[in-house]
Amino acid sequence: MSISTKPASGFRDFLPNEMRQRQHVFHIIREVYKAHGFEELDTPCFERLDTLLGKYGDEGDQLMFKVLQRGRKLEKALNLDEPKDTDLADMGLRYDLTVPLARIYAQYKNELPRYFKRYQISPVWRADRPQKGRYREFYQCDVDIVGSSSMTCEAEVTSALAMVLKKLDFSGATIQVNHRMLLRAFIEAADIDVSLETDTLVAIDKLDKIGIDGVTKELLERGITQESIDKLLPMLDITVDVDDQGMPDNLAALNALGEKIGHLESGQQALKDLGELFTLGQHTAAATMLRLDPYLARGLSYYTGPIFEIRSSDFSGSLGGGGRYDGLIGMFGKESVPACGFSLGIERILVLLEERQQLQQVKPPVDVLITLWSQEALPTCLKLAQKLREDGLKVDLYPDLDKYKKQFKYADERDIPFVILLGKDEIAQDLIGIKNLKTGEQETVAYDKVVEIIKCKDK
Repeated sequence: MSISTKPASGFRDFLPNEMRQRQHVFHIIREVYKAHGFEELDTPCFERLDTLLGKYGDEGDQLMFKVLQRGRKLEKALNLDEPKDTDLADMGLRYDLTVPLARIYAQYKNELPRYFKRYQISPVWRADRPQKGRYREFYQCDVDIVGSSSMTCEAEVTSALAMVLKKLDFSGATIQVNHRMLLRAFIEAADIDVSLETDTLVAIDKLDKIGIDGVTKELLERGITQESIDKLLPMLDITVDVDDQGMPDNLAALNALGEKIGHLESGQQALKDLGELFTLGQHTAAATMLRLDPYLARGLSYYTGPIFEIRSSDFSGSLGGGGRYDGLIGMFGKESVPACGFSLGIERILVLLEERQQLQQVKPPVDVLITLWSQEALPTCLKLAQKLREDGLKVDLYPDLDKYKKQFKYADERDIPFVILLGKDEIAQDLIGIKNLKTGEQETVAYDKVVEIIKCKDK
Protein backbone atom coordinates (compact mmCIF):
# COMPACT_ATOMS: atom_id res chain seq x y z
CA MET A 1 0.00 0.00 0.00
CA SER A 2 1.40 3.37 -1.03
CA ILE A 3 1.67 6.13 1.58
CA SER A 4 0.45 9.61 0.63
CA THR A 5 3.22 12.20 0.50
CA LYS A 6 0.83 15.12 0.97
CA PRO A 7 0.94 16.97 4.32
CA ALA A 8 -2.01 16.52 6.67
CA SER A 9 -5.11 18.60 5.89
CA GLY A 10 -4.66 22.19 7.02
CA PHE A 11 -0.86 21.90 7.20
CA ARG A 12 1.71 22.94 4.59
CA ASP A 13 5.23 22.29 3.37
CA PHE A 14 7.38 25.30 2.46
CA LEU A 15 10.05 24.82 -0.17
CA PRO A 16 13.24 26.94 -0.09
CA ASN A 17 11.93 29.71 -2.37
CA GLU A 18 8.78 30.07 -0.24
CA MET A 19 10.89 30.06 2.92
CA ARG A 20 13.05 32.88 1.54
CA GLN A 21 9.99 35.02 0.96
CA ARG A 22 8.44 34.19 4.33
CA GLN A 23 11.65 34.87 6.22
CA HIS A 24 12.01 38.17 4.38
CA VAL A 25 8.52 39.19 5.55
CA PHE A 26 9.24 38.02 9.09
CA HIS A 27 12.45 40.07 9.06
CA ILE A 28 10.50 43.21 8.12
CA ILE A 29 8.01 42.56 10.92
CA ARG A 30 10.78 41.97 13.48
CA GLU A 31 12.54 45.19 12.52
CA VAL A 32 9.34 47.23 12.87
CA TYR A 33 8.50 45.66 16.23
CA LYS A 34 12.03 46.28 17.51
CA ALA A 35 11.85 49.87 16.26
CA HIS A 36 8.82 50.33 18.55
CA GLY A 37 10.76 49.05 21.57
CA PHE A 38 9.39 45.51 21.72
CA GLU A 39 11.63 42.60 22.78
CA GLU A 40 11.34 39.02 21.52
CA LEU A 41 9.85 36.22 23.61
CA ASP A 42 9.34 32.52 22.93
CA THR A 43 7.14 29.97 24.68
CA PRO A 44 6.63 26.17 24.39
CA CYS A 45 4.44 24.68 21.67
CA PHE A 46 2.54 22.81 24.39
CA GLU A 47 0.74 24.34 27.36
CA ARG A 48 -1.00 22.67 30.28
CA LEU A 49 -4.61 22.06 29.33
CA ASP A 50 -5.93 23.96 32.34
CA THR A 51 -3.84 26.94 31.19
CA LEU A 52 -5.67 26.98 27.84
CA LEU A 53 -9.25 25.97 28.64
CA GLY A 54 -11.77 28.66 29.49
CA LYS A 55 -9.79 31.53 27.92
CA TYR A 56 -11.17 31.51 24.38
CA GLY A 57 -14.89 30.81 24.82
CA ASP A 58 -16.72 27.60 23.96
CA GLU A 59 -15.73 27.67 20.28
CA GLY A 60 -12.05 28.09 21.12
CA ASP A 61 -12.14 25.16 23.55
CA GLN A 62 -13.63 22.97 20.80
CA LEU A 63 -10.96 23.96 18.25
CA MET A 64 -8.05 23.17 20.54
CA PHE A 65 -5.67 20.32 19.67
CA LYS A 66 -5.48 18.31 22.89
CA VAL A 67 -2.70 15.86 23.78
CA LEU A 68 -3.76 12.52 25.28
CA GLN A 69 -2.42 11.33 28.60
CA ARG A 70 0.21 8.61 28.35
CA GLY A 71 0.59 5.13 29.86
CA ARG A 72 -1.35 4.31 33.02
CA LYS A 73 -2.95 7.74 33.27
CA LEU A 74 -4.59 7.22 29.88
CA GLU A 75 -5.69 3.67 30.78
CA LYS A 76 -7.25 4.97 33.98
CA ALA A 77 -9.09 7.74 32.13
CA LEU A 78 -10.42 5.36 29.49
CA ASN A 79 -11.88 3.14 32.21
CA LEU A 80 -14.06 5.97 33.53
CA ASP A 81 -17.75 5.79 32.63
CA GLU A 82 -17.84 9.31 31.16
CA PRO A 83 -14.29 10.67 30.89
CA LYS A 84 -13.96 14.43 30.41
CA ASP A 85 -11.40 16.23 28.27
CA THR A 86 -9.32 16.98 31.34
CA ASP A 87 -9.32 13.26 32.25
CA LEU A 88 -8.13 12.16 28.81
CA ALA A 89 -5.70 14.99 28.05
CA ASP A 90 -3.26 17.00 30.14
CA MET A 91 -1.76 19.32 27.50
CA GLY A 92 -2.81 21.21 24.39
CA LEU A 93 -1.04 22.71 21.41
CA ARG A 94 -0.66 26.48 21.67
CA TYR A 95 -3.93 28.09 20.45
CA ASP A 96 -2.60 31.63 20.37
CA LEU A 97 0.33 33.63 21.78
CA THR A 98 -1.62 35.81 24.22
CA VAL A 99 -2.53 33.25 26.87
CA PRO A 100 1.08 31.96 27.02
CA LEU A 101 2.18 35.59 27.48
CA ALA A 102 -0.23 35.98 30.39
CA ARG A 103 1.15 32.82 31.99
CA ILE A 104 4.74 34.01 31.43
CA TYR A 105 4.05 37.36 33.05
CA ALA A 106 2.34 35.78 36.06
CA GLN A 107 5.31 33.41 36.48
CA TYR A 108 8.17 35.88 35.96
CA LYS A 109 6.71 39.30 36.78
CA ASN A 110 9.39 40.04 39.38
CA GLU A 111 12.07 39.50 36.72
CA LEU A 112 10.40 41.65 34.07
CA PRO A 113 10.44 45.45 33.63
CA ARG A 114 7.59 47.61 34.90
CA TYR A 115 6.19 47.87 31.37
CA PHE A 116 6.76 44.63 29.50
CA LYS A 117 6.77 45.18 25.72
CA ARG A 118 7.15 41.87 23.96
CA TYR A 119 6.76 40.48 20.47
CA GLN A 120 6.57 36.87 19.39
CA ILE A 121 6.54 35.29 15.93
CA SER A 122 5.62 31.63 16.32
CA PRO A 123 3.25 28.95 15.02
CA VAL A 124 -0.08 28.18 16.68
CA TRP A 125 -2.53 25.33 16.05
CA ARG A 126 -6.32 25.18 15.72
CA ALA A 127 -8.51 22.26 14.71
CA ASP A 128 -10.41 24.47 12.29
CA ARG A 129 -11.91 23.69 8.89
CA PRO A 130 -9.23 24.56 6.32
CA GLN A 131 -10.14 27.19 3.71
CA LYS A 132 -8.51 30.04 1.81
CA GLY A 133 -6.08 31.76 4.16
CA ARG A 134 -7.15 29.56 7.10
CA TYR A 135 -4.94 26.68 8.20
CA ARG A 136 -4.64 24.36 11.17
CA GLU A 137 -1.03 25.38 11.68
CA PHE A 138 -0.14 29.00 11.07
CA TYR A 139 2.13 31.74 12.31
CA GLN A 140 1.07 34.67 14.45
CA CYS A 141 3.12 37.85 14.78
CA ASP A 142 2.14 39.41 18.11
CA VAL A 143 2.99 42.62 19.92
CA ASP A 144 1.80 43.28 23.47
CA ILE A 145 2.34 45.82 26.24
CA VAL A 146 1.75 44.64 29.79
CA GLY A 147 1.53 46.89 32.84
CA SER A 148 -0.25 50.06 31.70
CA SER A 149 -3.88 51.18 31.26
CA SER A 150 -2.89 54.19 29.15
CA MET A 151 -4.29 54.53 25.64
CA THR A 152 -0.67 55.18 24.65
CA CYS A 153 -0.37 51.37 24.54
CA GLU A 154 -3.17 51.08 21.99
CA ALA A 155 -1.58 53.89 19.96
CA GLU A 156 1.83 52.15 19.99
CA VAL A 157 0.43 48.74 19.11
CA THR A 158 -1.69 50.00 16.20
CA SER A 159 1.24 52.13 15.00
CA ALA A 160 3.47 49.05 14.84
CA LEU A 161 0.87 47.12 12.85
CA ALA A 162 0.28 50.03 10.47
CA MET A 163 4.02 50.40 9.84
CA VAL A 164 4.32 46.68 9.06
CA LEU A 165 1.54 46.96 6.48
CA LYS A 166 3.22 49.99 4.91
CA LYS A 167 6.64 48.30 4.82
CA LEU A 168 5.02 45.34 3.04
CA ASP A 169 3.33 47.74 0.56
CA PHE A 170 0.02 46.27 1.67
CA SER A 171 -2.37 48.91 0.35
CA GLY A 172 -6.09 49.18 1.00
CA ALA A 173 -5.97 47.93 4.60
CA THR A 174 -7.73 49.57 7.53
CA ILE A 175 -7.57 48.93 11.27
CA GLN A 176 -11.16 48.72 12.50
CA VAL A 177 -11.62 49.85 16.12
CA ASN A 178 -14.35 49.39 18.70
CA HIS A 179 -14.66 49.01 22.48
CA ARG A 180 -16.10 46.09 24.42
CA MET A 181 -17.67 48.42 27.01
CA LEU A 182 -19.31 50.41 24.22
CA LEU A 183 -20.89 47.23 22.88
CA ARG A 184 -22.02 46.41 26.40
CA ALA A 185 -23.68 49.82 26.63
CA PHE A 186 -25.48 49.24 23.32
CA ILE A 187 -26.70 45.86 24.51
CA GLU A 188 -27.98 47.42 27.73
CA ALA A 189 -29.66 50.27 25.83
CA ALA A 190 -31.40 47.70 23.59
CA ASP A 191 -32.88 45.99 26.68
CA ILE A 192 -31.03 42.72 26.02
CA ASP A 193 -30.53 40.61 29.14
CA VAL A 194 -26.95 40.47 30.39
CA SER A 195 -27.06 36.66 30.19
CA LEU A 196 -27.37 36.98 26.39
CA GLU A 197 -24.41 39.36 26.03
CA THR A 198 -21.99 36.72 24.71
CA ASP A 199 -24.57 35.39 22.23
CA THR A 200 -25.18 38.92 21.00
CA LEU A 201 -21.47 39.63 20.54
CA VAL A 202 -20.89 36.35 18.67
CA ALA A 203 -23.69 37.18 16.22
CA ILE A 204 -22.61 40.80 15.68
CA ASP A 205 -19.03 39.69 15.05
CA LYS A 206 -20.17 37.77 11.96
CA LEU A 207 -21.44 40.84 10.09
CA ASP A 208 -18.64 40.79 7.48
CA LYS A 209 -19.33 37.10 6.78
CA ILE A 210 -23.17 36.84 6.81
CA GLY A 211 -24.39 40.42 6.37
CA ILE A 212 -27.01 42.34 8.34
CA ASP A 213 -29.81 39.89 7.44
CA GLY A 214 -27.70 36.98 8.61
CA VAL A 215 -26.87 38.77 11.88
CA THR A 216 -30.57 39.47 12.46
CA LYS A 217 -31.45 35.81 11.86
CA GLU A 218 -28.70 34.59 14.20
CA LEU A 219 -29.70 37.03 16.94
CA LEU A 220 -33.25 35.69 16.78
CA GLU A 221 -31.97 32.10 16.90
CA ARG A 222 -29.93 32.99 19.99
CA GLY A 223 -33.00 34.24 21.87
CA ILE A 224 -32.83 38.02 21.33
CA THR A 225 -36.26 39.52 20.63
CA GLN A 226 -37.07 41.35 17.42
CA GLU A 227 -37.86 44.46 19.47
CA SER A 228 -34.34 44.47 20.96
CA ILE A 229 -32.78 43.81 17.56
CA ASP A 230 -34.67 46.78 16.11
CA LYS A 231 -33.17 48.95 18.84
CA LEU A 232 -29.63 47.53 18.69
CA LEU A 233 -28.71 47.43 15.00
CA PRO A 234 -29.64 51.04 14.12
CA MET A 235 -27.47 52.23 17.04
CA LEU A 236 -24.47 50.50 15.48
CA ASP A 237 -25.07 51.98 12.02
CA ILE A 238 -22.50 54.80 11.88
CA THR A 239 -20.47 55.98 8.87
CA VAL A 240 -16.95 57.35 9.22
CA ASP A 241 -16.25 60.14 6.72
CA VAL A 242 -12.79 60.36 5.12
CA ASP A 243 -11.33 63.64 3.79
CA ASP A 244 -9.36 64.21 0.57
CA GLN A 245 -6.07 63.37 2.34
CA GLY A 246 -7.45 60.01 3.47
CA MET A 247 -7.85 61.09 7.11
CA PRO A 248 -10.93 59.52 8.75
CA ASP A 249 -13.12 61.68 11.00
CA ASN A 250 -13.47 59.12 13.78
CA LEU A 251 -14.18 61.75 16.44
CA ALA A 252 -17.31 62.98 14.64
CA ALA A 253 -18.54 59.37 14.40
CA LEU A 254 -17.87 58.94 18.12
CA ASN A 255 -19.96 61.99 18.93
CA ALA A 256 -22.84 60.52 16.91
CA LEU A 257 -22.57 57.28 18.88
CA GLY A 258 -22.55 59.21 22.14
CA GLU A 259 -25.92 60.69 21.33
CA LYS A 260 -27.36 57.21 20.85
CA ILE A 261 -26.25 55.64 24.12
CA GLY A 262 -27.11 58.57 26.37
CA HIS A 263 -25.50 58.69 29.78
CA LEU A 264 -24.76 55.01 30.37
CA GLU A 265 -21.56 55.06 32.44
CA SER A 266 -19.81 52.17 30.71
CA GLY A 267 -20.50 53.66 27.32
CA GLN A 268 -19.21 57.10 28.27
CA GLN A 269 -15.90 55.67 29.52
CA ALA A 270 -15.56 53.71 26.28
CA LEU A 271 -16.17 56.85 24.23
CA LYS A 272 -13.52 58.66 26.27
CA ASP A 273 -10.99 55.84 25.69
CA LEU A 274 -11.66 55.73 21.95
CA GLY A 275 -11.54 59.52 21.67
CA GLU A 276 -8.11 59.52 23.27
CA LEU A 277 -6.91 56.66 21.04
CA PHE A 278 -8.06 58.35 17.83
CA THR A 279 -6.49 61.64 18.90
CA LEU A 280 -3.15 59.96 19.68
CA GLY A 281 -3.38 57.86 16.54
CA GLN A 282 -3.38 60.96 14.34
CA HIS A 283 0.33 61.32 15.19
CA THR A 284 1.38 57.73 14.41
CA ALA A 285 1.81 55.47 11.36
CA ALA A 286 -1.82 54.40 11.85
CA ALA A 287 -3.25 57.90 11.30
CA THR A 288 -5.08 57.13 8.04
CA MET A 289 -5.82 53.48 8.84
CA LEU A 290 -7.82 53.68 12.08
CA ARG A 291 -11.58 53.40 11.53
CA LEU A 292 -14.36 53.29 14.11
CA ASP A 293 -16.53 50.20 13.55
CA PRO A 294 -19.40 49.80 16.06
CA TYR A 295 -20.15 46.31 14.67
CA LEU A 296 -16.70 44.96 15.54
CA ALA A 297 -17.01 42.53 18.47
CA ARG A 298 -14.05 40.08 18.39
CA GLY A 299 -15.06 36.57 19.39
CA LEU A 300 -12.54 35.89 22.16
CA SER A 301 -13.99 36.31 25.62
CA TYR A 302 -11.00 37.90 27.40
CA TYR A 303 -11.19 41.41 25.84
CA THR A 304 -12.13 44.21 28.23
CA GLY A 305 -11.56 47.50 26.37
CA PRO A 306 -10.64 48.74 22.86
CA ILE A 307 -10.58 45.99 20.22
CA PHE A 308 -9.05 46.00 16.73
CA GLU A 309 -9.16 44.12 13.44
CA ILE A 310 -7.28 44.56 10.17
CA ARG A 311 -9.58 44.49 7.17
CA SER A 312 -8.93 44.65 3.44
CA SER A 313 -11.34 45.40 0.61
CA ASP A 314 -10.23 42.31 -1.33
CA PHE A 315 -10.52 39.77 1.49
CA SER A 316 -13.59 38.65 3.41
CA GLY A 317 -12.59 38.31 7.05
CA SER A 318 -9.97 39.53 9.44
CA LEU A 319 -6.26 39.90 8.63
CA GLY A 320 -5.35 40.28 12.27
CA GLY A 321 -6.86 41.43 15.51
CA GLY A 322 -6.39 42.24 19.15
CA GLY A 323 -7.33 44.59 21.91
CA ARG A 324 -7.13 45.30 25.63
CA TYR A 325 -7.39 42.33 28.01
CA ASP A 326 -6.96 43.68 31.53
CA GLY A 327 -8.41 40.60 33.22
CA LEU A 328 -6.54 37.74 31.56
CA ILE A 329 -3.26 37.82 33.49
CA GLY A 330 -5.20 37.99 36.76
CA MET A 331 -6.58 34.53 35.98
CA PHE A 332 -3.05 33.21 36.66
CA GLY A 333 -2.34 35.25 39.77
CA LYS A 334 -3.86 37.25 42.61
CA GLU A 335 -3.79 40.68 41.00
CA SER A 336 -5.26 42.18 37.85
CA VAL A 337 -2.66 43.45 35.39
CA PRO A 338 -3.57 45.73 32.46
CA ALA A 339 -2.44 44.58 29.00
CA CYS A 340 -3.01 45.37 25.36
CA GLY A 341 -1.88 43.56 22.23
CA PHE A 342 -2.38 42.74 18.56
CA SER A 343 -1.86 39.62 16.47
CA LEU A 344 -1.06 39.96 12.77
CA GLY A 345 -2.68 37.35 10.51
CA ILE A 346 0.45 36.95 8.47
CA GLU A 347 -0.67 33.81 6.57
CA ARG A 348 -3.65 35.58 5.02
CA ILE A 349 -1.58 38.66 4.26
CA LEU A 350 1.00 36.48 2.49
CA VAL A 351 -1.79 34.90 0.41
CA LEU A 352 -3.04 38.33 -0.65
CA LEU A 353 0.47 39.63 -1.38
CA GLU A 354 1.06 36.60 -3.60
CA GLU A 355 -2.26 37.12 -5.43
CA ARG A 356 -1.37 40.79 -5.95
CA GLN A 357 2.11 39.72 -7.16
CA GLN A 358 3.60 41.94 -4.47
CA LEU A 359 5.88 39.41 -2.80
CA GLN A 360 9.40 40.71 -3.27
CA GLN A 361 12.00 38.61 -5.04
CA VAL A 362 14.51 37.87 -2.32
CA LYS A 363 18.23 37.84 -3.00
CA PRO A 364 19.51 34.28 -3.64
CA PRO A 365 20.77 32.60 -0.47
CA VAL A 366 24.08 31.59 -2.10
CA ASP A 367 26.58 34.08 -3.54
CA VAL A 368 28.82 31.72 -5.46
CA LEU A 369 29.15 28.08 -6.51
CA ILE A 370 32.60 26.47 -6.61
CA THR A 371 32.68 23.97 -9.44
CA LEU A 372 34.63 20.72 -9.19
CA TRP A 373 37.00 19.93 -12.07
CA SER A 374 38.77 16.83 -10.69
CA GLN A 375 39.02 14.80 -7.54
CA GLU A 376 42.60 16.05 -7.09
CA ALA A 377 41.28 19.65 -7.05
CA LEU A 378 38.84 18.93 -4.20
CA PRO A 379 41.19 19.92 -1.32
CA THR A 380 41.91 23.24 -3.05
CA CYS A 381 38.18 23.80 -3.62
CA LEU A 382 37.40 23.09 0.05
CA LYS A 383 40.19 25.43 1.16
CA LEU A 384 38.83 28.20 -1.08
CA ALA A 385 35.27 27.65 0.11
CA GLN A 386 36.39 28.00 3.73
CA LYS A 387 38.29 31.23 3.01
CA LEU A 388 35.37 32.77 1.13
CA ARG A 389 32.95 31.86 3.94
CA GLU A 390 35.26 33.41 6.53
CA ASP A 391 35.30 36.56 4.39
CA GLY A 392 31.52 36.82 4.47
CA LEU A 393 30.32 35.07 1.32
CA LYS A 394 27.69 32.33 1.15
CA VAL A 395 29.34 29.50 -0.76
CA ASP A 396 28.10 26.22 -2.22
CA LEU A 397 30.47 23.47 -3.38
CA TYR A 398 29.39 21.18 -6.21
CA PRO A 399 29.73 17.64 -4.78
CA ASP A 400 30.30 15.47 -7.88
CA LEU A 401 32.52 15.35 -10.92
CA ASP A 402 30.32 16.57 -13.77
CA LYS A 403 30.62 18.49 -17.00
CA TYR A 404 30.66 22.25 -16.47
CA LYS A 405 27.37 22.48 -18.37
CA LYS A 406 25.62 20.44 -15.68
CA GLN A 407 27.29 22.41 -12.90
CA PHE A 408 26.21 25.73 -14.47
CA LYS A 409 22.67 24.37 -14.84
CA TYR A 410 22.62 23.51 -11.13
CA ALA A 411 23.72 27.07 -10.31
CA ASP A 412 20.91 28.43 -12.51
CA GLU A 413 18.35 26.20 -10.78
CA ARG A 414 19.40 27.70 -7.44
CA ASP A 415 19.62 31.22 -8.86
CA ILE A 416 23.29 31.46 -7.86
CA PRO A 417 24.77 34.46 -9.69
CA PHE A 418 28.46 33.45 -9.79
CA VAL A 419 30.49 30.28 -10.33
CA ILE A 420 34.17 29.74 -9.63
CA LEU A 421 36.31 27.59 -11.91
CA LEU A 422 39.45 26.01 -10.51
CA GLY A 423 40.95 24.17 -13.44
CA LYS A 424 44.42 22.77 -13.77
CA ASP A 425 45.84 26.01 -15.20
CA GLU A 426 44.17 28.24 -12.56
CA ILE A 427 45.49 26.13 -9.70
CA ALA A 428 49.01 26.07 -11.20
CA GLN A 429 49.04 29.88 -11.52
CA ASP A 430 47.32 30.47 -8.16
CA LEU A 431 44.43 32.23 -9.95
CA ILE A 432 40.66 31.88 -9.84
CA GLY A 433 38.24 31.86 -12.74
CA ILE A 434 34.94 33.68 -12.07
CA LYS A 435 31.91 33.48 -14.34
CA ASN A 436 28.90 35.81 -13.96
CA LEU A 437 25.94 33.65 -14.97
CA LYS A 438 23.68 36.69 -15.36
CA THR A 439 25.87 38.41 -17.95
CA GLY A 440 27.96 35.52 -19.25
CA GLU A 441 31.18 37.43 -18.50
CA GLN A 442 34.15 35.40 -17.30
CA GLU A 443 37.52 36.58 -15.96
CA THR A 444 40.55 35.23 -14.13
CA VAL A 445 41.59 37.07 -10.97
CA ALA A 446 44.10 36.88 -8.19
CA TYR A 447 43.18 34.82 -5.15
CA ASP A 448 43.01 37.81 -2.79
CA LYS A 449 40.66 39.79 -5.07
CA VAL A 450 37.83 37.34 -5.47
CA VAL A 451 35.70 38.49 -2.49
CA GLU A 452 35.94 42.14 -3.49
CA ILE A 453 34.99 41.42 -7.11
CA ILE A 454 32.02 39.20 -6.25
CA LYS A 455 30.64 41.59 -3.64
CA CYS A 456 31.06 44.54 -6.00
CA LYS A 457 29.35 42.86 -8.93
CA ASP A 458 26.55 41.49 -6.75
CA LYS A 459 25.36 44.98 -5.69
